[in-house]
Amino acid sequence: MISERTWADAQRLWDFQQMGHEPLPCSVGIGLGSHDLGVADTTADLYHQGMVPLIVFTGATSATTRDRMPLGEAEHYRRRALERGVPADAVLVEPRARNTGENIRFSRALLTEQRTDVASVLLVSKPYEERRAYATARKLWPEADWVCASTPMTLGEYVASIGDERLVLDMLVGAQHRLVVYPERGFMISQDIPAAVAASFDRLRAQGFTSRLVQDPAASR
Repeated sequence: MISERTWADAQRLWDFQQMGHEPLPCSVGIGLGSHDLGVADTTADLYHQGMVPLIVFTGATSATTRDRMPLGEAEHYRRRALERGVPADAVLVEPRARNTGENIRFSRALLTEQRTDVASVLLVSKPYEERRAYATARKLWPEADWVCASTPMTLGEYVASIGDERLVLDMLVGAQHRLVVYPERGFMISQDIPAAVAASFDRLRAQGFTSRLVQDPAASR
């Protein structure tokens, strides 16, 4: 049974990961591959709102997506977007990336190859990874202006969509851990972490929500 205090700590991490950016028209949208098809849905919605003229979906597969997305995360995202009315010529697929850093680097290389001028990027991720994605993008592609977006939903709604409370808390703790560890390794920019957020992270970690913590320098970025 997860206590009210634990949920309050999880909510604090959830809120901190939300960048609070207002969607703005950008040169391109990049949808970060994962198990969550909501990323593809939200990217398609933003396209239809006129926020981007071109989409890049990026991602290979992982242990959690190999069975559900055998063609690769980016390809399944592309198919989802086409089902939602995005024209095929408005979608590029980057099929090799296996972590957030590769998502950014390989997407940039693909857009350069396509001779697409990029001044700004609408970066679409899972709701609890906006800040992590932003910090990685700012480190690896500092010349671009970055606007973050994710599916608008509450923590409770996200837990219901996943169907596993503990897994969601593990993922929140893992995302927060990367904000602490990865700047030291050169994977993302450093950001100020409020004391209350750090305390919530420490309490959740002490309670054993640790399956998604960074284990070593070779861990997924």
